[in-house]
Amino acid sequence: MLALLGLATIALLLASILTKKMSPLVALIAIPIAAALIGGFGMETSKFIVGGITKIAPVAGMFVFAILFFGIVTDAGMLDPIITGILRVVGSRPSRIVPGTALLALLIHLDGSGAVTFLVTIPAMLPLYTRLGIDKRVLACVASLAAGVNFLPWTGPMIRASAALHIPVSSIFVPLIPVQLVGLAFVFGTAWWLGHNEEIRLGLRHGAPAGFSHTHELTDAEKLIRRPKNFWMNIVLTTVVLGVMISGKIDPVVMFMVGVVLALMINYPNVDQQRARIDAHAKAALLMASILFAAGVFTGIMTQSGMLKAMAATAVGFVPAELASHIPAVLGVLSMPLSMLFDPDSFYFGVLPVVAEVSHMLGVPPVQVAQAALLGQMTTGFPVSPLTPATFLVAGLAGIDLADHQKYTFKFLFAASILMTVTCIVIGVFPL
Repeated sequence: MLALLGLATIALLLASILTKKMSPLVALIAIPIAAALIGGFGMETSKFIVGGITKIAPVAGMFVFAILFFGIVTDAGMLDPIITGILRVVGSRPSRIVPGTALLALLIHLDGSGAVTFLVTIPAMLPLYTRLGIDKRVLACVASLAAGVNFLPWTGPMIRASAALHIPVSSIFVPLIPVQLVGLAFVFGTAWWLGHNEEIRLGLRHGAPAGFSHTHELTDAEKLIRRPKNFWMNIVLTTVVLGVMISGKIDPVVMFMVGVVLALMINYPNVDQQRARIDAHAKAALLMASILFAAGVFTGIMTQSGMLKAMAATAVGFVPAELASHIPAVLGVLSMPLSMLFDPDSFYFGVLPVVAEVSHMLGVPPVQVAQAALLGQMTTGFPVSPLTPATFLVAGLAGIDLADHQKYTFKFLFAASILMTVTCIVIGVFPL
């Protein structure tokens, strides 16, 4: 009975989110509460909810303060000299411009937002691509690759995986550092290759004619909040915050809280300025935090009611024991295409917990399932998935047809996902 109720709960959750009958926030709260009441848990449902929210609170806190931290240092202009430097170095040779685009997107994506990455990277580089005649599909592709492979501890998929399975972010991320480095090597190798091909096609082996230049322009509003004199202080602060966080010596939420305080005091000592910077990024922070707390309701009820375990126990009977060790590798291969079928909330909060519980019963650590999912599901997959606004944003900003972007970029994103999965197997992150 519990297994059937759990299956119906997840099926209804996926259907309501995918068909947009309910927002993820509403679905993650209303559907599991209704299921718990139908299952006869009554007042115990409240305890399930509080237990789930308690477990998810550190993750939600980390995400809120990560958004605020990166928003503040970006507002202060930490990335401006880097963007200007990249534009100056790449010159007018496509074999430099395209890898420079990848580097810029990678740096902008430090805040974990794909939309912000595309909103900054593509308008900054598009005039250069247009003036030289470089295929704009290349711009969209390389920006997508850099953002997709960059699954940092504070990015949405990582946070969701951690929240859904109640696994510390550092436990998921640290073993994947060498895997991500291999993925980034693929990104820059692909960027150089695409740029080299464009260089040959356009006859720009020696660059554009003398006098050609391209600069990064700021709006008047951006100039008002820039603090260029604090560039090196912000660089040092960011390096320390990230370094200590990744080391695991201090909880990520604590480091980002301290980072936000220091970033505000260094760049915006005036109270009104501090309030304005927080207000500027509060909407994004609150939106994601609310989704994560709603996910705590879902996972709390599904786990503590026994529905998740009952479903997994039923599913175990259909998986041959000798194939159990292959689950992470198979999921790693399928994770990127699954982005075309599941949005991040429905996959990480609906599908992943079941797969993880089945794997756990068969002797495979849930952390490996989380790591496998992160190799493609809404990481390399999100820039081409029709289920994310970022896909439409990247195509629209680049001025290309959505179908052209998907056809051109899909194979490179999928290849990155496959390469990282193979790397996980080779270095022992996944058994085979």
